[in-house]
Order: sequence, then structure tokens, then C-alpha cells
Amino acid sequence: MARGERRRRAVPAEGVRTVERAARGGPGRRDGRGSGPRSTAGGVALAVVVLSLALGMSGRWVLAWHRARRAVTLHSAPPVLPADSSSPAVAPDLFWGTYRPHVYFGMKTRSPKPLLTGLMWAQQGTTPGTPKLRHTCEQGDGVGPYGWEFHDGLSFGRQHIQDGALKLTTEFVKRPGGQHGGDWSWRVTVEPQASGTSAIPLVSLFFYVVTDSNEVLIPEVGSKGQLKFISGHTSELGDFRFTLLPPTSPGDTAPKYGSYNVFWTSNPGLPLLTEMVKSRLNSWFQHRPPGASPERYLGLPGSLKWEDRGPSGQGQGQFLIQQVTLKVPFSIEFVFESGSAKAGGNQVLPRLAGSLLTHALESHAEAFRERFEKTFQLKEKGLSPGEQALGQAALSSLLGGIGYFYGQGLVLPDMGVEGSEQKVDPALFPPLPLFTAVPSRSFFPRGFLWDEGFHQLVVQRWDPSLTREALGHWLGLLNADGWIGREQILGDEARARVPPEFLVQRAVHANPPTLLLPVAHMLEVGDPDDLAFLRKAFPRLHAWFSWLHQSQAGPVPLSYRWRGRDLALPTLLNPKTLPSGLDDYPRASHPSVTERHLDLRCWVALGARVLTQLAEYLGEAEVAAELGPLAASLEAAESLDELHWAPELGVFADFGNHTKAVQLKPRPPQGLVRVVGRPQPRLQYVDALGYVSLFPLLLRLLDPNSSRLGPLLDILADSRHLWSPFGLRSLAASSSFYGQRNSEHDPPYWRGAVWLNVNYLALGALHHYGHLEGPHQARAAKLHSELRANVVGNVWRQYQATGFLWEQYSDRDGRGMGCRPFHGWTSLVLLAMAEDY
Repeated sequence: MARGERRRRAVPAEGVRTVERAARGGPGRRDGRGSGPRSTAGGVALAVVVLSLALGMSGRWVLAWHRARRAVTLHSAPPVLPADSSSPAVAPDLFWGTYRPHVYFGMKTRSPKPLLTGLMWAQQGTTPGTPKLRHTCEQGDGVGPYGWEFHDGLSFGRQHIQDGALKLTTEFVKRPGGQHGGDWSWRVTVEPQASGTSAIPLVSLFFYVVTDSNEVLIPEVGSKGQLKFISGHTSELGDFRFTLLPPTSPGDTAPKYGSYNVFWTSNPGLPLLTEMVKSRLNSWFQHRPPGASPERYLGLPGSLKWEDRGPSGQGQGQFLIQQVTLKVPFSIEFVFESGSAKAGGNQVLPRLAGSLLTHALESHAEAFRERFEKTFQLKEKGLSPGEQALGQAALSSLLGGIGYFYGQGLVLPDMGVEGSEQKVDPALFPPLPLFTAVPSRSFFPRGFLWDEGFHQLVVQRWDPSLTREALGHWLGLLNADGWIGREQILGDEARARVPPEFLVQRAVHANPPTLLLPVAHMLEVGDPDDLAFLRKAFPRLHAWFSWLHQSQAGPVPLSYRWRGRDLALPTLLNPKTLPSGLDDYPRASHPSVTERHLDLRCWVALGARVLTQLAEYLGEAEVAAELGPLAASLEAAESLDELHWAPELGVFADFGNHTKAVQLKPRPPQGLVRVVGRPQPRLQYVDALGYVSLFPLLLRLLDPNSSRLGPLLDILADSRHLWSPFGLRSLAASSSFYGQRNSEHDPPYWRGAVWLNVNYLALGALHHYGHLEGPHQARAAKLHSELRANVVGNVWRQYQATGFLWEQYSDRDGRGMGCRPFHGWTSLVLLAMAEDY
């Protein structure tokens, strides 16, 4: 920010110097004839002209500087959550958690400078050279399936991970107490994937602790090289101790022989932990169980001497890792004890390990099952035990994917001129926390705005307090204009997984306001805690909606246009509209300011309706009077028809400068290039039948007696268009864009595949109209039943076959596609099973 700000400040300064020189008459003409009356008048005239230009330049600079400052200034409305809302004093139950969704197993505190713990593992001797070290969830590392069988979002979880011939089970349980978030314990069990598996080489587990600042860890080592415990102290945690207990056989207390290595160094930076450990696995050691032949393994050649830790920077933190190597099967427990939780009155609490840990885990698992059935009633609805297990895994993996992030995003200010090539440097947003679920632990382990609204529809049914926490954090990201960045890349670990070109968020780009979906549910349910939360959140919700309504306004009243479409490059079949969330869904072939986007108008209509209802409930008469008429106008059939009903297509549609005569053709050496034929583009409705066409239905904006409801149900139910045996296609099979690449390197994304979030909206709409009296009631109810069976049945079959929930599903054969696991909005399958809309 400072560098760009200084450069921009040079413009008016130079303008002022120009005016000063002109007013003094120099430097001007070089012939010396500048002193007579005529030349004096000319000089004055020139000064006036230059002064006017300079003031214009100065005015534009001031406006640009003002916009840039507002883009990275926090909104002035009172925060929804207090500044210390994540502290152990305010929220002790949430202070520790599995808030590192991008690693296979790890925990951290909800803190800007957290204490972190994690697990790595490697099978020794399976490949030449350094063994494959598993740590962060990756798409192509061959691990899987994996995911949480149980996770309550708070204090307990059980995860299964398949890695070749190995099956790992990671479990944790927390025990409240004291003033610093209480105690917790892990159990990691490693077994052969199947009975009768041939001999598995040695396996090494790596348990580590990382500090992020000057706090000191003090390890105590045993006679065999194992860590007896690690003690430490931080201002947030007080005194604490980690203990790695000796390995045992699974389900037994009989000890197993393990070989130990340790490594202690300065924190190299969280994104570098894996590579640091890989680089140090370069020394051979002998594993020598009594009475057995020795086996070689690669281990960490570390030291626990303070002076051998290597160079350390001020505030750099520490990284301490213990390697345990032994034969499968085995279990190891890792225990964290808070100094303030150790004593309950005069009674010392026993360590949460061994049989006590087993009992706690079993007790939590049983409580989870009972609460799950009470909440979602899948067994009562007749779903099979396998489908019930799918529902539990969908919920658990969504909750287990909740992360806590802290850092500064990069923002490119809105300079007020769309498409302007003004050179403006991105600026750093203020450092902020974010408590959010993530779409995918392997591919998208960070916050996405429009995904989060769908995530919280599931979470709030389970634990409304978690949804209030998440929404409160998202609303804390509001800038002075009311904008929230659609992708939140906060902290080094998040930033390391994002290509540089996607790090910057543009302050003119919106995203569907799906956070209003859980807000609407809060209003509908009327829980007192939710309503109290909404009272605090209202000023920020109103500011966010107002920014969307104003900044994305279209070319005519009550029309809206997504800012931020890709430029019409010669390599793109149809410039993408990333802010819409539907990425490559076909829009007008030639982007222009004349476009009217149907889905955006429907999102604004939904927002106006929800905000009006909320304002009326809260007694905010002025806002209700402002938004009520807007909501009524946006839902008026005449207005919607006038701007978006395409008689020639028989459906609702976008409008813009468009032609269907576009295709990609090979043109060496450029590769595939867009060719525009005839007819040439003209202003017209966009023939792209698909999810966008359904939005007035999806968001329940149509009256049950609407004459437009029947045609929408027709295209929805037609297998030539949107209906498939696996759910609704994103783009009609009859569309010229169906299944088409957008460029040589950009395969189809929202061009036919089945997506769970929109299918869930469709199920909710069909259920809604199936319960309202009208000419289409019976048909809507029938379609709901059939679509639900298709969607749930296919997700269940793919889960049985692969062990994963997927980002999208093929409309041709139902197979899972895209990234996996995708426990974000695909977890909506649980609400579809529960028929909870």
C-alpha cells in the first residue's frame, strides 16, 4: 500500500509544480519575449488552463486514493463478535480444535499466534530412497479414501485414512476444565488394510509441536531416546505438558517395542514443515525388538541439546518432532494437559489415556449417534444403515473441515472505471481471523464466501452456535463499502496452496449472498439465541446487501450485472464469470455493460426479502421502508418478465450482446482459437438453458399460480434438457455449449455436470411448491420425490464405490468428478435425505 500510495501522490504534486511554473511565466518560451501585456495575458490564460487540468488530475487522484483506502478499511458498524470471542476465557470449548483442515490430522488453538500440533507418517522401505511422507491432504498422493466417521464439531472425532496396505484411525477427545481450554488426547491406530495382508514394512509416525513466536518448549527425553514429555508456557495456555505414551497393541495395554528419533529446530515456516522433515530423513538406524531380527529404517538424526537447534530468528518459534518406528499393528496416544485443568478442587484428574480414553471415545461415539438420529431422523425415514452412515460421514467431514485462519488478504481496489487499466498495486487488508468450513481439504482448504452459506445450512441444524460463530467471523471481513472478498486466503499455510494469480481479491467483484440462506432459516426457526445474534449482525448484513444491490446494478432499473467477467480473449469460447460462482456457465458471448444477469437479480431479490423480514422483526422501520418496496418490485412477475422472460426460448434468460455462432477451432501455432461466425452478435436473450434459467424457481420467487412455473417444470423434467438419472444437469444436453471446453486447457465445469448445491435448491423449491395449493402442486411433489431418489441414490452409490463425496457428478454415468474429498456443499445430501429444506 505504501509503495503504490507514494507513486500516486506524485501526480498532484507534479500538477501543482506545473501550475506554479506557469504562474511565474517560466519555464516557458525561450526567446525572452514574455514580458509585454499580450504575453502576460497569454500566460494568465495558460495558467488558468493548466490549473484546471491540474485540479482535475488532483480530483481524480483524491477520488482514487479515497477508493483505495476504503477498500482496505474495516466497516464502522459494531462487530458482531467481540474482539476476544475466540479466547479460552470467552469460548473455552472451541479454543482447541482440528482447525487445520489441510493436514490429515492436527490441532491448533483459535489464536493469531497459535500452538500447533500435527501428525506425519511414512511406510519404511516401500520405495527406493526417502519414504513417502504423508502430512498434508493432496489430490494426487494416492491416499484415500479418508474422512471423519464421527466429528461433533466441538470435542470429539474419529477419522479413517487408507494409505495403500495401511489403515490409520485417528481419534481425539477433549475434556473441559481450567481457564485455558482444558485437556485433550489423541489415539492413532495403524493396522493392515485387510486381514491376510502380506508383511508390511516398518511404519514411522511423527508427532510434532510448533510454536509461532517466542514461547519456549522444554523437552524431557527418556533413556531410549523417546520424549517423556514436552512442557511449556504461553500467555494464552498458561502451563501445559504434552506426553507421548509408549505404543501398544490395538485394543490392548500390552506394550510394543518402538524405536525413537527426535528433531528440534526453529520453526521454518508452516508451509515448509513437510520438506524440512523429508530433507532430514537421511540417516539409517536399526530397529531391534528383543528376540527379533533387526530392520533398517530412515530416521531423523536430531538432537535435544538447545545449542544444536540451529540458527533461530527473533519470534521465529520452535518445531519439535518425535519419530516412533515399529511394526504394524499398533496404537499410540498423545496427551495434552493444561496446568489449570489438572486440579479439580483438591482432586487431581487422572490422565485421559488408556482405558479412560477408550471409555471417553466410546461414550462420545454413542452420544453422537443418538444426537444424529434425533436431529435428522434418517432411520425413522427408512434409510438403510449404509445411508445413515453416509449422512453421519457427510456431517462429520464438514465439521472436521472447519478451520481457523488468521492473516491479511490482498485486495485490488475498485478504481471506479470498469475495465480500466490503471496501474494500482494490491493492498493488504487488515489482519483478521476467520472461522469457517472449507469446500475441500485437499484442493480448497480455505474460506469461500458462496460455499459457506451452503455449508452453514447443514451445520446450523446440528449446532446453531457454530453457525453464529462462522457468520460472525465472515461479517467481520466487511470493508468500509460493505464488500466481502469471495475467497479468503489468510495466513502462510493458506497462501502456500494458492497460485499467485489468484491471491488478489478485487473489491468490485461480488459473490452470491448465500450467507442469507442460514439467516433466513434462523428467522424461520426463531431460536432466541439466533435472534439475539441477528440483532447484532443486522447493521453489517444490511451494509453487505446494500453494497451488492448498488455495486452490481445493471443498465436499466431492477437489472443487475456481475462485475468481473473475463476479457473476451481469443482463446476463450465464452468469457467466464467467476464472481457468479458458476464460473464457465455460458453468458453473453461478447461481454458488455448492457448485460442483465438473471441469477444475480434473483439473489438480490432473495436478499431484499430476507433483509426486509429481518428489519420488520427487529423494528428497523426505516430499513424496512427502504427495502420492502425493492423486494416487492424484484418479485413482481411483470418486472421479471419484462427483463428476463425470453418468448423465443420459452424460459427466463440472461440478456446481452450475444451470438451462438462461436466455436473453438485449431489454429497453429496458437492452438485452439475462438472463431465467431454468423449471425454476428447482437443484443438478445442468451440461449443457455440450464441452472441460471431455473433461478426464479430455485429461490422460490414465483407465485404458485404463476404461468411461468409450468414451463420451468417442463424443462427441469425433460431428459433432453436438465433431467438425468443422477440429478439435474448444470447445462441442458441440448445446448451448443454442453460439455464444451472453454479453452484448450480449461475443461467444462458448469456445462452439464450435476452439482449438489443447486440440486438441493431445486429439491427445496419442488418441496415448497409441492406443499402450496396451485395448478402445479401435484407435479412439483412428484418431481421432488423422483429427484431426491436420483440425487441421494447416486451420491450413495459413488460413496460406496469410492469412499468419497465428490465436487460434482457426471450426468452421463453418475461417477464422481472434480476434486475429492469434497465435504463442502456436497454434504447437503444429508439434508436431502432428511427432507429438510
